[in-house]
Amino acid sequence: MEEAGISFIIKKYEFISRDELYDILQLRSEVFVVEQDCVYQDIDGKDDKAVHVLGYKNDELIAYTRIFKPGAYFEQASIGRVIVKENQRKFKYGYDLMNASIEAVHKYYDERIIKISAQKYLKSFYNNLGFKEQGAEYLEDGIPHIVMIRT
Repeated sequence: MEEAGISFIIKKYEFISRDELYDILQLRSEVFVVEQDCVYQDIDGKDDKAVHVLGYKNDELIAYTRIFKPGAYFEQASIGRVIVKENQRKFKYGYDLMNASIEAVHKYYDERIIKISAQKYLKSFYNNLGFKEQGAEYLEDGIPHIVMIRT
């Protein structure tokens, strides 16, 4: 049986339904809090400033990012809260998700320079997408991170 692919919906915060928001917050908590065993405040008051990239497979939210215009999070446009559900990572949907997010930054903000705060262990993944490390490693919520820029 052939595996179904992923499809993306991109929405500004004001157009996200209550059920979509619930699914987003549930997935973010599942990955960032439970899977990564990291207690932190995921609901940070920035979702309303973001455009949200939702990846669905068989009507289930399995991938997600949020994107920001320059100045809303970093000086540059940015992509954050990058998530692919654990049981879906073997299909390499992270690349589809990031490519959809990069295109959304281009479409919504007409920006080519994108800054991310990446978990250090994902450096080569982001390198493959054109991001380059900038500066020293730092801890964010107890997890090693690095700043990466795509130009």
